[in-house]
Amino acid sequence: MPLLEIVQTRHVNATIRLDLTTAEQIDQYAAFLHAPADEVVDKALAYVFAKDRDFQEFLRTPEAARVSQSLRIRRVPQNGPAVESVPQPANARGRGGVSQ
Repeated sequence: MPLLEIVQTRHVNATIRLDLTTAEQIDQYAAFLHAPADEVVDKALAYVFAKDRDFQEFLRTPEAARVSQSLRIRRVPQNGPAVESVPQPANARGRGGVSQ
């Protein structure tokens, strides 16, 4: 048995808009923790998701698996420039809609 457990995580870049006050507080909290701002956002959201009992119940429903993507995720291909995934309306996806 190995002495170390290495957890591989997959990171993506996503574009979001925040209130100016929220963005400033993220920077301030990151400085307070001596951590990168993106790590503060990631850990804060993971904390909220884990603590929200209603959300945890929702995740166990079939509806949770059918949620449309609304977050703009920037995908980095192996050989080439980054491509931003623009969310498509749910009705366009199943009928020949183009996703990037």
